[in-house]
Amino acid sequence: DRYREAKDPGTRLVIEPSVEERVRPLLEAQCLVRDLVNTPTEDMGPVELTDALQAEADRFDGRMRLVEGEALLDENYPAIHAVGRAAERAPRLAVLEWGNADDPLVVLVGKGVCFDTGGLNIKPGGSMALMKKDMGGAAHVIALARLVMNAGLPVHLRVMIPAVENAIAGNAYRPGDVIATRLGKSVEIGNTDAEGRLVLCDALAEAMERKPELVIDFATLTGAARVALGPDLPPVFSNDEGLARDLLAAGELVQDPLWELPLHGPYLEMLKSEIADINNAGKGGFAGAITAALFLQEFVTTGVPWAHIDTFAWAPTARPGRPVGGEALGLRAAFECLRRRYPTA
Repeated sequence: DRYREAKDPGTRLVIEPSVEERVRPLLEAQCLVRDLVNTPTEDMGPVELTDALQAEADRFDGRMRLVEGEALLDENYPAIHAVGRAAERAPRLAVLEWGNADDPLVVLVGKGVCFDTGGLNIKPGGSMALMKKDMGGAAHVIALARLVMNAGLPVHLRVMIPAVENAIAGNAYRPGDVIATRLGKSVEIGNTDAEGRLVLCDALAEAMERKPELVIDFATLTGAARVALGPDLPPVFSNDEGLARDLLAAGELVQDPLWELPLHGPYLEMLKSEIADINNAGKGGFAGAITAALFLQEFVTTGVPWAHIDTFAWAPTARPGRPVGGEALGLRAAFECLRRRYPTA
């Protein structure tokens, strides 16, 4: 109702107070994702998106750090800067920390592409129409962080959101360019519309430097995931079979289903570059969700449990309690997994 007066007050579900107390945080987190995703980019750019994370930090006494614009180069986040530098609104990396430093370090990373034109590999109009939702991964980790902090899980939580617009201007990065990354790997740009993995790779590399116990990233990363599994089933990729099983079991328990897809190593050949360490876009168009996950895995330290959830963050059709628009897919599954791994006393 932000842009017009709501005409229908909507249906209200009456439930027992004890049930309401348990589910209200889940409802509020679900609605937070919806509101962030549904807000048009003019009102949900990199500043507003990182302000949403700041609000959670303020609410739960977390600590926030921002790196913006040219400072991204000074602090060695070159891939985030490359993707966001053509936009009028400067790219940002927002980092929230919460909890006791002696507790297990859990890192959440969310793709925060506030609008994706496709860059110089510009999307057709039909494909661009919903690209205000390309920050849906960031919306999920903001809401997941709220759930973790509200529940007081015994973890040292670190949330990382690279927030950018993939815009078109004279200084936009180009197909054929080779860009640097925080890890030191060089990336040949096969397609400027494969930008999400570029902003994520710098954040994942920084996360790994801190030797975390667990890393989960959320991203509206590939159309290929939607072709394979449709809008309702986010694929999960993991380098740790135990973590994958835990996420799938949690999703089944709370009716927030995920589906595991493989990190099939031989497909990394599709990302081969003749002039750089890796290409950001797979040749031939096969297995796009898998090759995107394999690209991210190149920035993950072997032995650190990591899961990548390629969520759609959108409901294309209305169902009871689920209007058309932004939607949290995989949020409750991830929280249930964390709640079971790190139970409160």
